[in-house]
Amino acid sequence: MEFLSSLADSVVTNWPVWFVTIVLVVAAIIDGIQLKVPNWLTFPMIISGWVFSIGSYAWAGEPWYHGLGWSLIGTVVGLALLLPAYSIGGMGAGDVKLLMGVGAWVHGSTTFYAFCLSGIVGAVLAVLMVLARGAFTKHYYQFWAILGEIVTVRDPERLSEIAAERKSSMMLLPYGIPIAIGTIAYFALTGMLV
Repeated sequence: MEFLSSLADSVVTNWPVWFVTIVLVVAAIIDGIQLKVPNWLTFPMIISGWVFSIGSYAWAGEPWYHGLGWSLIGTVVGLALLLPAYSIGGMGAGDVKLLMGVGAWVHGSTTFYAFCLSGIVGAVLAVLMVLARGAFTKHYYQFWAILGEIVTVRDPERLSEIAAERKSSMMLLPYGIPIAIGTIAYFALTGMLV
């Protein structure tokens, strides 16, 4: 009973972080099933993050545009971190918008660190998927081929075309799952959920 009371207090006190956590869980489930994070989830998350930041700063007696500014910076950080991978066909636009939504709510530095943890989670999940399917050798050579293309081709448009051609032979990782796990783990590790 004491645990439930403590959890309820944490949810009330830290409701913005809990809101982002719930949205991330929903996004991960949908991405795991459909291999896509839908716009009906990501766009409202981004816009509501801006509105929340404006309102929270105004409520605290700070200029509303400071809140909007920090929220927009977080949104841009989320975009900048995943745009390179998206531009060469390494992930879907929904994943990028999901991290932008995280940035809109929790701003830039938290988004950056959550992204770093998500990258580690994504790498571990990718290796586990490859090992579970017994396709280590194929994906090992594919990894080095992709890395070689990035270094030599350097044209994002051409890299995207190459990725599209290769997509049918690749094992796809729904990246909304690592984003959710990494971000929620960062929230937990830093005490943002309590």
